[in-house]
Amino acid sequence: EVQLVESGGGLVQAGGSLRLSCAASGFTFDDYAIGWFRQAPGKEREVVSCISTNDGSTSYANSVKGRFTISSDNAKNTVYLQMNSLKPADTAVYYCAAGRSRWRLCVLGLIDYWGQGTQATVSS
Repeated sequence: EVQLVESGGGLVQAGGSLRLSCAASGFTFDDYAIGWFRQAPGKEREVVSCISTNDGSTSYANSVKGRFTISSDNAKNTVYLQMNSLKPADTAVYYCAAGRSRWRLCVLGLIDYWGQGTQATVSS
């Protein structure tokens, strides 16, 4: 059974930090890119960041560049999203997703597997 399990969300004040984790199982981790998406109330889901687990290449939305860092621990089949200098505009449900390549996942939006999401709330 394929699973993507997110954790690490919570409530934080503006300027604070959160670290999200996405633990993957049920598929060959190194064969997939993993991405973080988010959806705020009343808004469309948007891509935040993606990583190719085989070579470590990454991409970020302009809105989070310089504040968020995505990383992968292939030994643990886990991807992390370190979120610093958080803003109220970052408040959303954060989902991790897997796709066959970073291009397919983060540019074309071709997603093979989704996690259930974790809420991150940033207060002003």
